[in-house]
Amino acid sequence: MRILFFGDIVGKPGRLILRKRLASIKEEKKADLVIANGENASGGIGLSGDTMRELFNAGIDILTSGNHIWKHKEMYNLLNTEPRLIRPANYPHGAPGHGLVIHELDSGSKIAVMNLLGRTFMDDIDCPFKKVDELLASIPDDVRIRIIDFHAEATSEKKALSFYVDGKVSGVIGTHTHVQTADAMILEKGTGYLTDAGMCGVEESCLGMEPKVIIERFMTGLPQRFKVAKGTPHINGLYLDIDDESGLCTDIELIRE
Repeated sequence: MRILFFGDIVGKPGRLILRKRLASIKEEKKADLVIANGENASGGIGLSGDTMRELFNAGIDILTSGNHIWKHKEMYNLLNTEPRLIRPANYPHGAPGHGLVIHELDSGSKIAVMNLLGRTFMDDIDCPFKKVDELLASIPDDVRIRIIDFHAEATSEKKALSFYVDGKVSGVIGTHTHVQTADAMILEKGTGYLTDAGMCGVEESCLGMEPKVIIERFMTGLPQRFKVAKGTPHINGLYLDIDDESGLCTDIELIRE
């Protein structure tokens, strides 16, 4: 199975560049499935229902998210009713939505997509290592292709989780920092790994936001209203080729344009 994964979509510029380029990238890579992190797609922070539907209509099959998914209250119900949208699974019991989806392609092939949130320098929620054990135990044995979006700040935490599940999942892909890393690799037991997929948005910015506002925040320590940066948007993500029988990664390539 050939999979495209795109890093955090930041605001309108990120949505526009994906709408413009997704079809051609999908055709070029002969991709069977498209996954993207959409938690910052609406105004740079959060996801709205209209934006979610726009991204699905653009050709994205599954949307993962992170700590900003809770900004728009309408999403609470959509997290419960839209199976293609997932949130980090390790939020405490009772949170809206789910952190695992088993998606079936028209061909009949199935893929499990999981979403986890890191705890280092982030919210103090349930342990992602213990939660991934629960998720893996719940996936039927015949669903061999398994992808994790690990939305986390610390590189060490992302690396540690990837070694923890090496050979048990097809890929562990980091999101959240909005800066693509250069360490795409296949681990010893066959799991594809990337510390961070980067973002789809304006790169000449502070993580997709106007630099002036961010500078003001650093210099004064006062809250500021973030603004999505204007300029030329870029796409960051990766391509994975997964063996259908073993579920292990055979090829991983960065996408950056």
